[in-house]
Amino acid sequence: MDPAPRRATIADVARAAGVAPSTASVVFSGKAQVAQATREKVLAAAASLGYAGPDPRAASLRTGRSGIVAVVLEGPLRTVFLDPVTIAMMDGITDGLAELGAAVLLLREDATAAAANLTNAPVDAVVLIGWSGRTMASVEIVRGRGIPVVVIEGDAGEGIPQITLDNRDAARDVARHVHGLGHRDVAVLTLPLDSSHGRGPVTPERLASATVEVTIDRLDGVREVFPDAPAVSAAHSSIDEGLIAGRALLAGPESRPTAVLAQSDLLAAGVIRAAEERGLRVPQDISVTGFDGVTVDGLGPHILTTSVQPATQKGRAAGEQVTRMLRGEGAASQHLTCRFRVGTTTAMPAAR
Repeated sequence: MDPAPRRATIADVARAAGVAPSTASVVFSGKAQVAQATREKVLAAAASLGYAGPDPRAASLRTGRSGIVAVVLEGPLRTVFLDPVTIAMMDGITDGLAELGAAVLLLREDATAAAANLTNAPVDAVVLIGWSGRTMASVEIVRGRGIPVVVIEGDAGEGIPQITLDNRDAARDVARHVHGLGHRDVAVLTLPLDSSHGRGPVTPERLASATVEVTIDRLDGVREVFPDAPAVSAAHSSIDEGLIAGRALLAGPESRPTAVLAQSDLLAAGVIRAAEERGLRVPQDISVTGFDGVTVDGLGPHILTTSVQPATQKGRAAGEQVTRMLRGEGAASQHLTCRFRVGTTTAMPAAR
Protein backbone atom coordinates (compact mmCIF):
# COMPACT_ATOMS: atom_id res chain seq x y z
CA MET A 1 0.00 0.00 0.00
CA ASP A 2 1.36 3.41 -0.96
CA PRO A 3 2.02 5.70 2.00
CA ALA A 4 -0.28 8.68 2.45
CA PRO A 5 1.08 11.79 0.72
CA ARG A 6 2.95 14.16 3.00
CA ARG A 7 1.00 17.27 3.97
CA ALA A 8 2.62 20.44 2.70
CA THR A 9 4.09 22.68 5.41
CA ILE A 10 4.56 26.41 5.74
CA ALA A 11 8.26 25.83 4.99
CA ASP A 12 7.32 24.25 1.66
CA VAL A 13 5.14 27.24 0.81
CA ALA A 14 7.90 29.70 1.75
CA ARG A 15 10.43 27.83 -0.38
CA ALA A 16 8.06 27.76 -3.39
CA ALA A 17 7.27 31.47 -2.98
CA GLY A 18 10.90 32.47 -2.46
CA VAL A 19 10.28 34.11 0.91
CA ALA A 20 11.32 33.44 4.49
CA PRO A 21 9.16 30.99 6.49
CA SER A 22 8.34 33.79 8.94
CA THR A 23 6.96 35.91 6.09
CA ALA A 24 4.80 33.06 4.84
CA SER A 25 3.55 32.45 8.37
CA VAL A 26 2.55 36.09 8.79
CA VAL A 27 0.47 35.92 5.60
CA PHE A 28 -1.69 33.20 7.15
CA SER A 29 -1.79 34.55 10.69
CA GLY A 30 -2.67 38.11 9.69
CA LYS A 31 -0.74 39.41 12.70
CA ALA A 32 1.31 41.91 10.68
CA GLN A 33 1.10 43.78 7.40
CA VAL A 34 2.68 42.20 4.33
CA ALA A 35 3.12 43.81 0.90
CA GLN A 36 0.25 42.88 -1.39
CA ALA A 37 2.60 41.42 -4.04
CA THR A 38 4.29 39.20 -1.44
CA ARG A 39 0.94 38.11 -0.06
CA GLU A 40 -0.32 37.12 -3.50
CA LYS A 41 2.90 35.21 -4.22
CA VAL A 42 2.61 33.23 -0.97
CA LEU A 43 -1.08 32.43 -1.51
CA ALA A 44 -0.39 31.30 -5.08
CA ALA A 45 2.38 28.97 -3.86
CA ALA A 46 0.07 27.61 -1.15
CA ALA A 47 -2.67 26.92 -3.68
CA SER A 48 -0.29 25.06 -5.98
CA LEU A 49 0.87 22.86 -3.09
CA GLY A 50 -2.61 22.30 -1.70
CA TYR A 51 -1.72 24.05 1.54
CA ALA A 52 -4.87 25.38 3.26
CA GLY A 53 -3.24 26.89 6.33
CA PRO A 54 -1.55 25.95 9.60
CA ASP A 55 -2.72 22.72 11.22
CA PRO A 56 -4.94 23.83 14.12
CA ARG A 57 -3.90 20.75 16.11
CA ALA A 58 -0.28 21.89 16.00
CA ALA A 59 -1.23 25.38 17.13
CA SER A 60 -3.25 23.88 19.98
CA LEU A 61 -0.30 21.78 21.15
CA ARG A 62 2.05 24.73 20.89
CA THR A 63 -0.11 27.23 22.78
CA GLY A 64 -1.94 24.88 25.11
CA ARG A 65 -5.24 26.33 23.93
CA SER A 66 -8.09 24.92 21.90
CA GLY A 67 -9.23 28.18 20.28
CA ILE A 68 -12.76 27.52 21.53
CA VAL A 69 -14.94 29.60 23.85
CA ALA A 70 -18.01 27.93 25.37
CA VAL A 71 -21.30 29.81 25.68
CA VAL A 72 -23.65 28.17 28.18
CA LEU A 73 -27.39 28.70 27.70
CA GLU A 74 -30.18 27.50 29.94
CA GLY A 75 -32.99 25.54 28.33
CA PRO A 76 -33.38 23.62 25.07
CA LEU A 77 -31.49 25.23 22.19
CA ARG A 78 -34.58 24.85 19.99
CA THR A 79 -36.37 27.39 22.20
CA VAL A 80 -33.57 29.78 23.16
CA PHE A 81 -32.82 30.55 19.52
CA LEU A 82 -36.41 31.54 18.91
CA ASP A 83 -35.74 34.51 21.18
CA PRO A 84 -34.41 37.57 19.30
CA VAL A 85 -32.61 38.73 22.46
CA THR A 86 -30.51 35.55 22.54
CA ILE A 87 -29.70 35.87 18.85
CA ALA A 88 -28.60 39.48 19.32
CA MET A 89 -26.45 38.53 22.31
CA MET A 90 -24.77 35.74 20.36
CA ASP A 91 -24.01 38.19 17.54
CA GLY A 92 -22.43 40.49 20.10
CA ILE A 93 -20.38 37.70 21.68
CA THR A 94 -18.91 36.65 18.33
CA ASP A 95 -18.12 40.31 17.59
CA GLY A 96 -16.31 40.61 20.90
CA LEU A 97 -14.30 37.45 20.21
CA ALA A 98 -13.47 38.37 16.60
CA GLU A 99 -9.91 39.47 17.35
CA LEU A 100 -9.15 36.08 18.89
CA GLY A 101 -10.46 34.19 15.89
CA ALA A 102 -12.02 31.77 18.40
CA ALA A 103 -14.73 29.26 17.62
CA VAL A 104 -17.86 29.24 19.77
CA LEU A 105 -19.18 26.06 21.37
CA LEU A 106 -22.80 26.15 22.56
CA LEU A 107 -23.56 24.17 25.71
CA ARG A 108 -26.92 23.64 27.30
CA GLU A 109 -27.08 24.15 31.05
CA ASP A 110 -29.29 21.38 32.40
CA ALA A 111 -29.28 19.08 35.37
CA THR A 112 -27.70 16.08 33.63
CA ALA A 113 -25.27 17.46 31.08
CA ALA A 114 -23.91 20.77 32.38
CA ALA A 115 -21.36 19.38 34.83
CA ALA A 116 -19.93 16.86 32.38
CA ASN A 117 -19.80 19.38 29.54
CA LEU A 118 -18.04 22.07 31.54
CA THR A 119 -15.69 19.62 33.22
CA ASN A 120 -14.48 17.94 30.04
CA ALA A 121 -15.08 20.35 27.15
CA PRO A 122 -11.80 21.47 25.50
CA VAL A 123 -12.44 25.21 25.89
CA ASP A 124 -10.29 28.21 26.76
CA ALA A 125 -13.02 30.31 28.41
CA VAL A 126 -16.72 30.27 29.25
CA VAL A 127 -19.55 32.78 28.93
CA LEU A 128 -22.59 32.01 31.10
CA ILE A 129 -25.86 33.60 29.98
CA GLY A 130 -28.53 34.14 32.61
CA TRP A 131 -28.53 33.26 36.26
CA SER A 132 -30.28 30.44 38.07
CA GLY A 133 -29.51 27.96 40.81
CA ARG A 134 -27.48 25.87 38.39
CA THR A 135 -25.27 28.74 37.28
CA MET A 136 -23.32 28.88 40.54
CA ALA A 137 -22.44 25.21 40.17
CA SER A 138 -21.25 25.91 36.62
CA VAL A 139 -19.13 28.81 37.85
CA GLU A 140 -17.46 26.62 40.45
CA ILE A 141 -16.60 23.98 37.83
CA VAL A 142 -15.05 26.56 35.53
CA ARG A 143 -13.13 28.24 38.34
CA GLY A 144 -11.81 24.85 39.39
CA ARG A 145 -10.38 24.41 35.89
CA GLY A 146 -8.67 27.78 36.15
CA ILE A 147 -10.09 29.16 32.91
CA PRO A 148 -11.67 32.60 32.42
CA VAL A 149 -15.42 32.99 32.88
CA VAL A 150 -17.79 35.91 32.29
CA VAL A 151 -21.41 35.98 33.45
CA ILE A 152 -24.11 37.93 31.60
CA GLU A 153 -26.80 39.22 33.97
CA GLY A 154 -25.82 37.57 37.20
CA ASP A 155 -23.63 38.08 40.25
CA ALA A 156 -21.08 35.27 40.16
CA GLY A 157 -19.09 36.54 43.11
CA GLU A 158 -15.83 38.37 43.59
CA GLY A 159 -13.29 38.28 40.81
CA ILE A 160 -15.63 37.23 37.99
CA PRO A 161 -16.54 39.89 35.40
CA GLN A 162 -20.27 40.46 35.10
CA ILE A 163 -22.24 42.13 32.33
CA THR A 164 -25.32 43.51 34.04
CA LEU A 165 -28.42 45.42 33.02
CA ASP A 166 -30.55 47.92 34.95
CA ASN A 167 -33.52 45.54 34.96
CA ARG A 168 -35.12 46.94 38.10
CA ASP A 169 -34.86 50.58 37.09
CA ALA A 170 -36.03 49.87 33.53
CA ALA A 171 -39.08 47.92 34.73
CA ARG A 172 -39.89 50.73 37.16
CA ASP A 173 -39.82 53.24 34.29
CA VAL A 174 -42.38 51.18 32.38
CA ALA A 175 -44.57 50.87 35.46
CA ARG A 176 -44.41 54.62 36.12
CA HIS A 177 -45.57 55.29 32.58
CA VAL A 178 -48.56 52.98 33.05
CA HIS A 179 -49.32 54.51 36.47
CA GLY A 180 -49.12 58.00 34.98
CA LEU A 181 -51.80 57.06 32.46
CA GLY A 182 -54.14 56.33 35.36
CA HIS A 183 -53.92 52.55 35.66
CA ARG A 184 -54.21 51.06 39.13
CA ASP A 185 -55.45 47.54 38.38
CA VAL A 186 -52.50 45.92 36.62
CA ALA A 187 -51.07 42.41 36.33
CA VAL A 188 -47.49 41.29 35.68
CA LEU A 189 -46.45 38.43 33.39
CA THR A 190 -42.96 37.32 34.39
CA LEU A 191 -40.18 35.26 32.89
CA PRO A 192 -39.42 31.93 34.63
CA LEU A 193 -38.71 32.14 38.35
CA ASP A 194 -36.28 29.22 38.43
CA SER A 195 -34.89 26.34 36.41
CA SER A 196 -38.12 24.34 36.75
CA HIS A 197 -39.82 26.78 34.34
CA GLY A 198 -43.16 26.44 36.09
CA ARG A 199 -46.24 28.40 35.05
CA GLY A 200 -48.75 29.94 37.45
CA PRO A 201 -49.36 32.61 40.07
CA VAL A 202 -46.27 34.10 41.67
CA THR A 203 -46.98 33.39 45.31
CA PRO A 204 -44.81 34.65 48.19
CA GLU A 205 -43.51 31.10 48.60
CA ARG A 206 -42.50 30.78 44.94
CA LEU A 207 -40.90 34.21 44.97
CA ALA A 208 -38.92 33.39 48.11
CA SER A 209 -37.33 30.41 46.35
CA ALA A 210 -36.87 32.14 42.97
CA THR A 211 -33.36 32.01 41.53
CA VAL A 212 -33.54 33.90 38.21
CA GLU A 213 -32.28 37.38 39.06
CA VAL A 214 -33.60 39.03 35.88
CA THR A 215 -37.15 37.94 36.73
CA ILE A 216 -36.86 39.02 40.36
CA ASP A 217 -35.35 42.42 39.52
CA ARG A 218 -37.96 43.26 36.89
CA LEU A 219 -40.79 42.27 39.21
CA ASP A 220 -39.30 44.33 42.04
CA GLY A 221 -39.17 47.34 39.72
CA VAL A 222 -42.86 47.08 38.88
CA ARG A 223 -43.84 46.55 42.50
CA GLU A 224 -42.09 49.74 43.52
CA VAL A 225 -44.92 51.44 41.65
CA PHE A 226 -47.67 48.82 42.03
CA PRO A 227 -46.91 47.08 45.37
CA ASP A 228 -49.93 44.80 45.21
CA ALA A 229 -49.81 43.90 41.52
CA PRO A 230 -50.56 40.19 41.03
CA ALA A 231 -48.08 38.28 38.89
CA VAL A 232 -48.04 35.03 36.95
CA SER A 233 -44.96 33.31 35.56
CA ALA A 234 -44.44 31.93 32.08
CA ALA A 235 -42.43 28.79 31.29
CA HIS A 236 -40.16 30.75 28.96
CA SER A 237 -40.12 33.86 26.77
CA SER A 238 -42.32 33.18 23.73
CA ILE A 239 -45.48 34.38 22.04
CA ASP A 240 -47.18 31.06 22.79
CA GLU A 241 -46.45 31.43 26.51
CA GLY A 242 -47.80 34.98 26.43
CA LEU A 243 -50.95 33.72 24.72
CA ILE A 244 -51.50 31.04 27.38
CA ALA A 245 -51.04 33.50 30.25
CA GLY A 246 -53.02 36.23 28.48
CA ARG A 247 -56.05 33.97 28.08
CA ALA A 248 -56.06 33.33 31.82
CA LEU A 249 -55.46 36.96 32.80
CA LEU A 250 -58.19 38.31 30.52
CA ALA A 251 -60.76 35.59 31.14
CA GLY A 252 -63.31 37.48 33.23
CA PRO A 253 -64.58 41.05 32.66
CA GLU A 254 -64.85 41.70 36.40
CA SER A 255 -61.38 40.41 37.29
CA ARG A 256 -59.62 41.62 34.16
CA PRO A 257 -56.78 44.14 34.75
CA THR A 258 -56.67 47.35 32.76
CA ALA A 259 -53.01 46.77 31.89
CA VAL A 260 -50.63 43.81 31.63
CA LEU A 261 -46.91 44.43 32.13
CA ALA A 262 -44.97 41.60 30.48
CA GLN A 263 -41.29 40.94 31.14
CA SER A 264 -40.48 40.37 27.46
CA ASP A 265 -41.74 41.63 24.14
CA LEU A 266 -42.55 38.08 23.02
CA LEU A 267 -44.75 37.55 26.06
CA ALA A 268 -46.42 40.92 25.42
CA ALA A 269 -47.18 39.93 21.84
CA GLY A 270 -48.88 36.79 23.12
CA VAL A 271 -51.00 38.84 25.53
CA ILE A 272 -52.07 41.10 22.66
CA ARG A 273 -53.16 38.04 20.67
CA ALA A 274 -55.15 36.80 23.66
CA ALA A 275 -56.84 40.20 23.94
CA GLU A 276 -57.75 40.16 20.26
CA GLU A 277 -59.22 36.67 20.64
CA ARG A 278 -61.61 38.09 23.23
CA GLY A 279 -62.52 41.05 21.07
CA LEU A 280 -60.58 43.50 23.21
CA ARG A 281 -58.93 46.49 21.60
CA VAL A 282 -55.33 47.41 22.43
CA PRO A 283 -54.87 49.96 23.95
CA GLN A 284 -58.48 51.18 24.21
CA ASP A 285 -59.68 48.24 26.33
CA ILE A 286 -56.40 46.86 27.64
CA SER A 287 -52.88 48.32 27.75
CA VAL A 288 -49.89 46.01 27.25
CA THR A 289 -46.18 46.64 27.78
CA GLY A 290 -43.10 44.54 27.09
CA PHE A 291 -39.39 44.52 27.76
CA ASP A 292 -36.46 44.12 25.31
CA GLY A 293 -37.14 46.35 22.29
CA VAL A 294 -36.90 43.57 19.70
CA THR A 295 -38.74 43.10 16.42
CA VAL A 296 -41.71 40.78 16.94
CA ASP A 297 -43.69 39.30 14.08
CA GLY A 298 -47.46 39.42 14.22
CA LEU A 299 -47.96 42.70 16.07
CA GLY A 300 -49.76 44.20 13.09
CA PRO A 301 -50.16 47.95 13.42
CA HIS A 302 -48.99 48.02 17.02
CA ILE A 303 -45.73 49.54 18.23
CA LEU A 304 -45.06 48.02 21.61
CA THR A 305 -44.50 50.23 24.63
CA THR A 306 -41.37 48.67 26.08
CA SER A 307 -37.92 49.07 27.55
CA VAL A 308 -35.22 48.69 24.89
CA GLN A 309 -32.22 46.76 26.13
CA PRO A 310 -28.78 46.79 24.44
CA ALA A 311 -28.71 43.03 23.78
CA THR A 312 -25.96 43.06 21.15
CA GLN A 313 -23.81 45.39 23.25
CA LYS A 314 -24.32 43.08 26.23
CA GLY A 315 -22.95 40.12 24.30
CA ARG A 316 -20.12 42.15 22.79
CA ALA A 317 -19.04 43.32 26.24
CA ALA A 318 -18.83 39.71 27.40
CA GLY A 319 -16.79 38.68 24.36
CA GLU A 320 -14.42 41.61 24.84
CA GLN A 321 -13.78 40.70 28.48
CA VAL A 322 -13.02 37.11 27.50
CA THR A 323 -10.59 38.42 24.88
CA ARG A 324 -8.85 40.59 27.46
CA MET A 325 -8.46 37.72 29.93
CA LEU A 326 -7.08 35.33 27.32
CA ARG A 327 -4.49 37.97 26.46
CA GLY A 328 -3.45 38.15 30.08
CA GLU A 329 -5.03 41.57 30.60
CA GLY A 330 -7.31 42.64 33.43
CA ALA A 331 -11.06 42.34 32.90
CA ALA A 332 -13.82 44.45 34.39
CA SER A 333 -17.55 44.20 34.98
CA GLN A 334 -19.83 46.44 32.92
CA HIS A 335 -23.28 47.78 33.74
CA LEU A 336 -25.53 48.68 30.81
CA THR A 337 -28.78 50.64 30.75
CA CYS A 338 -32.08 50.32 28.92
CA ARG A 339 -34.08 53.00 27.12
CA PHE A 340 -37.83 53.43 27.68
CA ARG A 341 -39.89 53.65 24.51
CA VAL A 342 -43.52 54.72 24.32
CA GLY A 343 -45.49 52.88 21.67
CA THR A 344 -49.11 52.53 20.70
CA THR A 345 -50.06 49.71 23.08
CA THR A 346 -50.70 51.87 26.15
CA ALA A 347 -53.39 54.46 26.85
CA MET A 348 -55.58 55.74 29.66
CA PRO A 349 -57.75 52.99 31.15
CA ALA A 350 -61.26 52.65 29.81
CA ALA A 351 -64.17 53.15 32.18
CA ARG A 352 -65.44 49.90 33.65
